[in-house]
Amino acid sequence: MDLGIKGKWALVGGASKGLGFGCAQSLAREGVNVVIVARGAEALELAATELRKWGTTILAVAADITTPEGREAIWSVAGGPGKNFDIVVTNAGGPPPGDFRTWDRETWIKAVDANMLTPIELIKATVDGMAARGFGRIINITSSAVKAPIDILGLSNGARSGLTGFVAGVARSAKLAAHNVTINNLLPGAYDTDRLKATMKGASEKTGQSVDALAQARKKTIPAQRFGNPQEFGDTCAFLCSAQASYMTGQNILTDGGAYAGTF
Repeated sequence: MDLGIKGKWALVGGASKGLGFGCAQSLAREGVNVVIVARGAEALELAATELRKWGTTILAVAADITTPEGREAIWSVAGGPGKNFDIVVTNAGGPPPGDFRTWDRETWIKAVDANMLTPIELIKATVDGMAARGFGRIINITSSAVKAPIDILGLSNGARSGLTGFVAGVARSAKLAAHNVTINNLLPGAYDTDRLKATMKGASEKTGQSVDALAQARKKTIPAQRFGNPQEFGDTCAFLCSAQASYMTGQNILTDGGAYAGTF
């Protein structure tokens, strides 16, 4: 299927690896020019080299997108579209797990800034231009914990749920939806990424069980009996960015292999 997005410009956060890289790869394969952003310059350049094999323009910006300076670096990168992106994929690493009793105000502000306020700033900077041009797709990578909160991930539960509530309202604005601008959230479950591996390693150190044993036990809780891979996640993202997805907005798309047991 031709997704109808060839030649458009996309911004993808956290794109040096994992789910962000999966999204950038799927978009590049569809002929989209991509500005990829991450804090680690070396890993980001390796990702850019891999993405360029699809023949589109790939610009790498090593910056902290949660800061005004980092966002300005994106808007001003040479050869980029300024703020005139057609597609924006917001993505930030989740805050650390822990006991809410130990989190102070600074810890909460950091989590909210990265996982709620930064996506809102990116939406604010780009969405009106999208509406003026008659095309826009914003995808926020959040978490399956928005649907099924996890007790030790309170920082993520709170910050991402705040973003979800904001998107539910703004995505339904006639000033956007009527001008072919959609905003949706992608909620990943357990994917084979460095973050999952780090979580498994931490659990292994605490419990004394091997990482492999913990991984196998986790897979058994998922009806698909496996972890997801970043490429299939990226393909879902690319579809939500497509011309064919123009009637979907304000939705929370759960991709977790069936792990969430709820009806709604």
